[in-house]
Amino acid sequence: MIRFFSSFIIIALFSTHNLLCQEIVEEKKRNFLSGQIRSYYMNTFNKGSLRDFTALAIGGKLKYQYIPIENLKLAIAVYNSTNLGIQDLTIPDMETGKLSRYEEGLFDRLNLDNKSIFLIGELYANYKVSEHEFSLGRMKIKSPLVNPEDGRMIPSLFQGLHYQFETGDNTFFEAGIFNAVAPRSTGEFYGIGESIGTYAVGRDWTGSPAQYAGNTESDFLFIANANFKITKNSSIETWNYFIENVSNSFYLKPKFDITENLNLEMEWLHQNRIGEGGNSIDSLRYFQANSSDIIGVKVKYNWDQNSSVSLGYDRILPHGQFIFPREWGREFLFSFQKRERSEGSADNHALIMYYDDTFSLGDPESKINTILSVGHQWKPSVLNPKLNKYAVPDYTHINLDLFFSFKQLKNLKPEVLFVTKFANGDFPDNPNFYLNKTDLFHVDLILNYNF
Repeated sequence: MIRFFSSFIIIALFSTHNLLCQEIVEEKKRNFLSGQIRSYYMNTFNKGSLRDFTALAIGGKLKYQYIPIENLKLAIAVYNSTNLGIQDLTIPDMETGKLSRYEEGLFDRLNLDNKSIFLIGELYANYKVSEHEFSLGRMKIKSPLVNPEDGRMIPSLFQGLHYQFETGDNTFFEAGIFNAVAPRSTGEFYGIGESIGTYAVGRDWTGSPAQYAGNTESDFLFIANANFKITKNSSIETWNYFIENVSNSFYLKPKFDITENLNLEMEWLHQNRIGEGGNSIDSLRYFQANSSDIIGVKVKYNWDQNSSVSLGYDRILPHGQFIFPREWGREFLFSFQKRERSEGSADNHALIMYYDDTFSLGDPESKINTILSVGHQWKPSVLNPKLNKYAVPDYTHINLDLFFSFKQLKNLKPEVLFVTKFANGDFPDNPNFYLNKTDLFHVDLILNYNF
């Protein structure tokens, strides 16, 4: 009898232990903690006696995800950027009176005295069922014009409702409506209209400083995207961005696989003013033209999975400036290069070559990915604010981007970016056309540790 009860107790304890272990394992499967520690050094060497700028930031993010029931995920992510103070960025260049362009973007550019930003950048619920997925709250959005643009310490983040639908036949659809955005280089969320103008505003059509910052009236941003496979060798990507009371931007990008290694892409971006263009008063209006158009073409050749070369061309037609909030993301057009924009220009030509290759650092798991881009922008006259909002002259632009991966340090992802821009053409010898724009050398050193 004693043996029976002893055996029973042992079995009961063993079973209870297994159940407890199983519950602990199941609970662990419901909880996910991840993050990134990032340090970012940036230095811009401007022409001649113009002020050079430098900055060093440290920070990153901590993200927690919890799955209370199947298909439902809850997430929160806190972002931080801390200024280590190697240069006082509140001191402007003496000749122009202007501050840094790139370095201040590591911090709160609206309040450079704020040495540390803490932002609850992501706070959302995500639900998946079958081919449908819904997200509600604060989140990252990836698209050609609205995206995290993660080239600073904290990415751009958006608040709203997002839906996507994906089938197994290469058909994809998504849509989202957003009422607030936390632009990178700021420390909080702003309303849609309020966020427009938190970056540099440039000039209005009269040549005076633009006044739309704080005066743009818009309640929401609506985004829709549909991607289709037309044939085995062709596909089409479409996007639409509706900024209430400001503008509508429709983007179309067909792609054709000519051979296994060679493909051709085209793009067309058409913009229309909506309502009052942001404000009924002309001098306070953000979107001033009635419409604008960009057409582009790109040819890309892939030697293998790790090596490619491409040539892209974009033309902004003369009848209207390409205008889209810089605060909301990079412009992933064929002519895009890091550290410059085409936004704000009309009657503009751009030709860009990209060469992408990967090299081994002794073993297959230790490697360096190199991206070289060489481009030229034929800009309208810097004296014509209707065609050249930010007074950027013709320039030649060369970037070399290096991404490192190490077998022994898999979580460490360093990046080095070298940028140089040379002014071209005939324009007045004014330091405002050079500072932070052309005839400069710029370097970034980024250390990312992901966990």
